[in-house]
Amino acid sequence: MSDIPSTIHGGDGTPAGFAWNDSAELHRCEDGGGLFHRFKTLRRGTVAELIEFVMDLPEEKRGDYAVQKDGDRQFKYAEILALYRRADFPRADD
Repeated sequence: MSDIPSTIHGGDGTPAGFAWNDSAELHRCEDGGGLFHRFKTLRRGTVAELIEFVMDLPEEKRGDYAVQKDGDRQFKYAEILALYRRADFPRADD
């Protein structure tokens, strides 16, 4: 899925919001990428689910993980924290 809406029907092409439901994978930051990087996936889910998972970890462990959004966009802890703090973050307990 794309964060950018289509302009086919005369839209302005600006994002309507963050794509919280896009597919994503959870990785350990120090796995180094490489040939078998995709086989080291720890968990799969939506971007929102994985952000919430990381934020539920003990604070000293959170920086060890990154969320890899489909489309090759990776969020490390500082970005995960910023996304979690957004007013439009879809919390599971809401």
